[in-house]
Amino acid sequence: MIGSESIADVEFSLNWKSGDASHREVCFRRINFWRDIMPEDLYSMFMGSFEGDRFETRFRAGEFVPLYNQHGEMKIKRSQFNDYKASIRVGRFYPRGLLKGLPGLFPENIEPFRCTYYDGDSFHADFNHPMAGREVQIEAMIRDVNPVANTIGGECAVLSEVLVSGPGMQTRWKEKPTHFISHEDDFKREIEEDDSFFYHNPRFVMHIDTLAASTLSRLYAKYLKPGYDVLDLMTSCESHIPENIELNSVTGLGMNLDEMLANPVLTERLVHDLNKNYTMPFDSGSFDTVLCSLSVEYLTRPVDVFSEVARVLKPGGRFVVSFSNRWFPPKAIRLWAELHDFEKMGLVLDYFMKTGLFENLETFSSRGYPRPYDDKYFPSMRLSDPVYAVAGEKK
Repeated sequence: MIGSESIADVEFSLNWKSGDASHREVCFRRINFWRDIMPEDLYSMFMGSFEGDRFETRFRAGEFVPLYNQHGEMKIKRSQFNDYKASIRVGRFYPRGLLKGLPGLFPENIEPFRCTYYDGDSFHADFNHPMAGREVQIEAMIRDVNPVANTIGGECAVLSEVLVSGPGMQTRWKEKPTHFISHEDDFKREIEEDDSFFYHNPRFVMHIDTLAASTLSRLYAKYLKPGYDVLDLMTSCESHIPENIELNSVTGLGMNLDEMLANPVLTERLVHDLNKNYTMPFDSGSFDTVLCSLSVEYLTRPVDVFSEVARVLKPGGRFVVSFSNRWFPPKAIRLWAELHDFEKMGLVLDYFMKTGLFENLETFSSRGYPRPYDDKYFPSMRLSDPVYAVAGEKK
């Protein structure tokens, strides 16, 4: 049972909405109840709870994330931005440590601020939290309980700050489009040779650890039903489709046939380079669901591809795009590496919205879980790979 001196492993889920989409953020956290800080009503719910217990609560605007404060916006000279090589783009986020000449800021500060206006000589920096003013529903599931902390000293964590560190950055500022793309170089790659050369040799590797892969499979189960026809876009040797769902067909479209032949769930396999030809060899309305796993960062014409996905989807069909924090650097677009993980969801959301062909948009994030002990990167990497996803329904 949880008491005031307990330590507990808790899985939190934050559910909230913006003007463009609904959002679900899952975060695993070890809570030290005699040291960490959290809202009083949340603390009271935990007291007396046991492993396996679940509960939920709702915070009104301003209760969990502060309300928007107009004094949190500041006009700053371009010369006060330390990275002279970086392009400043409206709607994007940047570390506060890049600013100079402002009280209370230091170069190591990675807390983000948002650019909301730029004219070449000065810009407006918004220091408000990107979820400011949002109502938040929080669900909690207790995974494990240690009744006595038995620790001395240590860092005190503010739970509200931990849970919303990142969430909100996938949304637009006051519903205005973010200027992610300003130049064709944003879609350049480190290796610009024909993609067929890079993908000529098969890579039979897991692109995320087993825990993250199981998270992705559970997410996909939400969008799949028995008898569905599924397109696995930019696929390889692993589709992350749950084994217990009896689908009618799973068509794989990828760059390496040997990788696809090693994928047991595929019923059809096609080698096709979307960067060379975004038009897919399928009739309109062919699929109930289209999945794109851990590959969206390689697309050089993403909006064209997303529009083509809408064409091959049946009305009401879903397109689900997932990614993590690992990729092949030589073939990812340059912009991808410049973005915060949560901003990347905003970029993918932007792809969906620019087509004008999708509705009921959703984002999902999962992070903070311990890395499996049998993973080859343990213990050098303490946390499991995060999972991010964006989904939309064809209009």
